[in-house]
Amino acid sequence: MNSEILFITFLSLKISLTAVFIASIMSIFLASIISFKNFYGKKLIVNLIHTFMGLPPVVVGLVLYLILSRNGFLGGLDLLYTPTAMIIAQVILALPIITGISINVIERVEKAIKETIISLGATTLQGYIKIIKEARHGIMIAIVTGFGRTISEVGAIIIVGGNIKFHTRTLTTAIVSETSKGEFKFALTLGVILILISFFVNYALTVFSASEEK
Repeated sequence: MNSEILFITFLSLKISLTAVFIASIMSIFLASIISFKNFYGKKLIVNLIHTFMGLPPVVVGLVLYLILSRNGFLGGLDLLYTPTAMIIAQVILALPIITGISINVIERVEKAIKETIISLGATTLQGYIKIIKEARHGIMIAIVTGFGRTISEVGAIIIVGGNIKFHTRTLTTAIVSETSKGEFKFALTLGVILILISFFVNYALTVFSASEEK
């Protein structure tokens, strides 16, 4: 495996894992607040989150490009065409997915065990912790789904990253680039690597689920 393939693979993993890690922390926090609290406009917020789960990546990339470009609101940070800009784009795409799925999982668990927790005399905080713990498998599925969205994403990151060789080229953007040049062997190699990554991530989730059921 040549150095370019290694660089592309590791950069893809670095960007996607970082984005999912950040999005997961934010999502679990938001999902917990939204699930446990009743407030005015809750249904509207949940509906918006579900709507944003299908955000078109190219739209995210375009808006982020305008914000990060030289004349944009954050243009002075010089983030455009950097891995950081790509991470931001992937966080935006993964956040509603992980949040939306987590809300559904937490609310289902809460309805199922809330009365039991109260009858056992648990405090509110203890109840929340117990619910999150019971929902951990569903939350893991949400995180893996978010990772699947980020690692396979191309539209947003090619706009804000620029697909620069040995700098911002990832598996998906390189596949697009190499295919357009007729380098099908190279593109297929990257495609196989992408599929293998997805396979091992899903296999890890399966092993985790099996260990939790024992």
